[in-house]
Amino acid sequence: MFGIQNHKATVSNEAFREAENPSSLVVHFPPDTPLVMDAGLTISPFSIAYQTYGTLNATRSNAVLVCHALTGDQHVANAHPVTGKPGWWSTMVGPGRPIDTDRYFVICSNVIGGCMGSTGPASVNPETGKVWGLDLPVVTIRDMVRAQAMLVEHLGIETLFCVAGGSMGGMQVLQWVASYPDRVFSALPIATASKHSAQNIAFHEVGRQAVMADPDWNGGRYAGRAGQPVKGLAVARMAAHITYLSEGALQRKFGRKLQDRNAPTFSFDADFQIENYLRYQGSSFVDRFDANSYLYVTRACDYFDLAADYDGSLARAFLGAKTRFCVVSFTSDWLYPTSDARAIVHALNAASLPVSFVEIETDKGHDAFLLDEPDFMATTRGFLESAARARGLSGGESENSR
Repeated sequence: MFGIQNHKATVSNEAFREAENPSSLVVHFPPDTPLVMDAGLTISPFSIAYQTYGTLNATRSNAVLVCHALTGDQHVANAHPVTGKPGWWSTMVGPGRPIDTDRYFVICSNVIGGCMGSTGPASVNPETGKVWGLDLPVVTIRDMVRAQAMLVEHLGIETLFCVAGGSMGGMQVLQWVASYPDRVFSALPIATASKHSAQNIAFHEVGRQAVMADPDWNGGRYAGRAGQPVKGLAVARMAAHITYLSEGALQRKFGRKLQDRNAPTFSFDADFQIENYLRYQGSSFVDRFDANSYLYVTRACDYFDLAADYDGSLARAFLGAKTRFCVVSFTSDWLYPTSDARAIVHALNAASLPVSFVEIETDKGHDAFLLDEPDFMATTRGFLESAARARGLSGGESENSR
C-alpha cells in the first residue's frame, strides 16, 4: 500500500498547536500597530514568533538576521519542538560556527504565513475567533520583510550587521536591502533569485494542486476536523524535494537500487530506494507543517519579482544602498541556477555596491546550502569576518560586556 495513506491524520494538528502556542519567543503587535500588506489589506493584531542566539552587544551592532527558506521556521539552531531534530541550519549557526553565536546576536523569525507561531492561516483570527484558513490575505515576500522589520525595531536594533538566507530566505535578503537600505550593513543571499521563473511557478502549482485535491483539505477549512490533508501535503513535499536535489546526487545515493528486496514485487509498493526516500520525506513533513501555510509561502515566492517593483530594473532596487554583498550559488542547483545569481551580481555592480560572488562546486543540488559543504562554510565565515572588520566588531572574544 502507498505508505502515506496510513499516516495519522492528527499529526498536522501540531501545526495548529504551535500556531497559537509557539515553543519560542513571540511578539504580539497590538491592533494599533497593523501590518500593511501588498494585497491592499492590513492584519491586526498579529504575531511574530522568533528565536535568538548569542548576546546583543552594548552598541547593538552585532545582530544577524537569518531568513528561513520555504518550509523552514525560527528554529535555526535549536532542537525542533515538534520533530526533535537539530535546527535546520545548525551546521552554520552556533558557537564557533561560521555564523558564530559567541560573536553575533542571531535572530530568526517565523515568516508571516507560516505555522510556527507567526500569524498564518493556522492562527486564530481575533475578529472571528476561528482559524484564519484562506481568509488570511495572500502574503508576499515584502510582507514577510515588513513584519521582520517591525520585530527588529521592537528589539531596539537600528541596523543589522548582516541579513542572511538561502532560497526563499535569499529573496527576503534582497527585499531587505531594497526596502531598508540604511538598515542592512551586509547581506548574504544564497542559492536564490530576484524573481521566480516559470518553471519554479509550475512546480509550486503542482504542489498546491496536490494539497487542494486532497478531499480532507475541504476548501482550506480543515481545522478541528478528524481528517487532515496529509496525503496531498505529503505529495506536494515529495514533488518539491526532487527539485532540491541534483540528478548526480540522486544517482550517486540511490541509482536504481531496490529497497530491502532482491527483485521487483511487480506492484506499486516502494520497490526502489528513491521511492522509499521520497515517501519518507513526504510523511515526515506533515508532522510539522500546515497545508494552508504551504499554499501561502509558495505563492509568496511565485509573486516575487524585485525588478518589477522598480520599473523592470533590478539595479534600481539597490540604488542608494551601501550594503556589502556576498552572493553564493551552487553548480548543481537547477532550481535557482548560477545564472540567477549572476543577474543579481550584475545589478549590484550597476548600482555600484561592493559585491563578491562565489559559485561552489558541488553535486548536492539546491539543498547544498543546508548541508556540511566546507567551501560554503569557509565563504560565509570569510565574508562575515571581512564585514566585521569593516564594521569595527572585534574578533575572537565576545563584545557582550561592552
